[in-house]
Amino acid sequence: MTTAKPLHLDQTEHNRSTHTRLKIQIPQKYKGDPIISHLTSRHGLEINILAALLAANSQNDGWFDLEIRGSSEQIDNALLDLAELDIEVWYQSGQEVDGW
Repeated sequence: MTTAKPLHLDQTEHNRSTHTRLKIQIPQKYKGDPIISHLTSRHGLEINILAALLAANSQNDGWFDLEIRGSSEQIDNALLDLAELDIEVWYQSGQEVDGW
């Protein structure tokens, strides 16, 4: 279990395109909140939901396997937002890839 923190994927050019894959656990208390949608609108990210575990009437947390595309700065800022909400993030090691 890892608390969200900046990945610092690209220290030389914050606007360089990159992507990463991670899993997040969204607590039940945020069930009605558009957490993933806010990451796209606030930070200009492209997010692909690869898998999800979320039941409509469940009292359990939601789990999401995400592929996130954007600049390293955009991704870092989104991860900081998740940390402020105490949303747990699991990074898949070796998945961060810089764009061309």
